Amino acid sequence: MVERPLRGLTIVVTRPRDQAAKLAGLIEQAGGTALRFPLLDITAVADQAPLLEQVSRLAQFDIAIFVSPNAVHYGIAAIRASGEIPANLKIAAVGQGSATALLERGVRDVIAPTQRFDSEGLLALPELQRVSASRVMIFRGDGGRELLGDTLKARGATVEYATCYRRSKAHLDAAGLLAAEPDAITVTSSEALENLWNMLDDKGRAILRNIALFVPHPRIAGLAREQGWLEVLVTASGDDGMLSALITWAARTTG
Repeated sequence: MVERPLRGLTIVVTRPRDQAAKLAGLIEQAGGTALRFPLLDITAVADQAPLLEQVSRLAQFDIAIFVSPNAVHYGIAAIRASGEIPANLKIAAVGQGSATALLERGVRDVIAPTQRFDSEGLLALPELQRVSASRVMIFRGDGGRELLGDTLKARGATVEYATCYRRSKAHLDAAGLLAAEPDAITVTSSEALENLWNMLDDKGRAILRNIALFVPHPRIAGLAREQGWLEVLVTASGDDGMLSALITWAARTTG
């Protein structure tokens, strides 16, 4: 008999619509019901001209950093629309998800942290310590944390941001989420968590804060605890890390 450790559990997947398939599939393979509830919409920037102008100058740069799998998806597409990745360009990724996305697109020898999967983890690597006089292009969405760029500037690098996608709030009905009576919710960004919290009234928040919340980073967990969530579990990175944490929690909860 095939083991189905999430059988009978409804788990909310809040990743953007185009990125939810893998985690939802893993949950369903483990016997759970995956409720897709994308809290962010991800789209290409409307005006591609500035991005294409930037990637046309990429050979003048020493390092290109991709802050997320979305940055890889849209950034690499823009680069290859103009040519190929310059041979001498060093490629870095903030996390293993981004590094994997680069590998899937044929990009190897990626500089990426192996323990802490965030800007701080990347900045701690030797390759990002010695960047005086280096030119760095950071591929990211509209807005976001400035820590990476500000730290590299302080270390003597010239930094240019390449905005290659935009995030927006998804138009969702929180009543449908509450009606599903989920057992657990997965959230992979602070922005998404804020969107979820802001679409709820006090009654909805009182219900949701009692549901187990799974997040991949202590920073998101900190925000969740400030909001009042009672059970916040920090998982390993990536969809596999999320699934592993869900299975461990399910064994403890239902066993």
